[in-house]
Amino acid sequence: MHASPHRSPSPSRPRPRNIVLVHGAFVDGSGWQGVHTILKRDGYHVSIVQNPTVSLEGDVAAVRLALDAQDGPVVLVGHSYGGVVISEAGHHPQVAALVYIAAFAPDKGESVNTLIADPPPGAVVPPILPPRDGFLFLDRAKFAESFAGDLPAEQAAFMADSQSPWGVDALDGAVTDPAWQTKPSWYLVATDDRMIPPPAQRAMAERAGSDTVEVAGSHTVYVSRPTEVAALIRQAAGH
Repeated sequence: MHASPHRSPSPSRPRPRNIVLVHGAFVDGSGWQGVHTILKRDGYHVSIVQNPTVSLEGDVAAVRLALDAQDGPVVLVGHSYGGVVISEAGHHPQVAALVYIAAFAPDKGESVNTLIADPPPGAVVPPILPPRDGFLFLDRAKFAESFAGDLPAEQAAFMADSQSPWGVDALDGAVTDPAWQTKPSWYLVATDDRMIPPPAQRAMAERAGSDTVEVAGSHTVYVSRPTEVAALIRQAAGH
């Protein structure tokens, strides 16, 4: 556990009972079902944002719609590219805490594209195909190995076949003022991730001052290990 300069929500403020979950690129919000089930059982109000994933601006607008609908403090959670979205949207006054799940946590002026532009020697390179009409997809034949290595083969194949187009504008979307600089944050490192290298995850978590846990899981750790993901979200909520 990395000690963060940030702490749980102030005792003077109510502890968040609202959770907003933000998915990343190539997928939709249905992957959060396991986490949703656990948190609902624990008494939380859980909302799942369906990002258009066309542009960062559009995805931030979708998250703000969800945040505007909450009746109190929120724990805002992002997976993968969703970490960029929550970094930009997290200044919303309802947001009490940020949780990054194997996610990008950009600093000012950074985008996914700048963060992946110069991989270290030997690093796994995600099998992103060349753009088609301004959108990106992962190579279906390599999807399971790179994105969902710890899911059942049929489930990984379904995710490969049901990919959401990811806009090049979203890939290039740069954060203007990262919310983790002013909001407490938590980070779950997926130690078997073959999309965002675990050392890069650790570096981003340390830079953000996030309280950090490590879980053995693929990039889809939020699908394969919902118990551990929900536990970190509960921690961020102060329960």
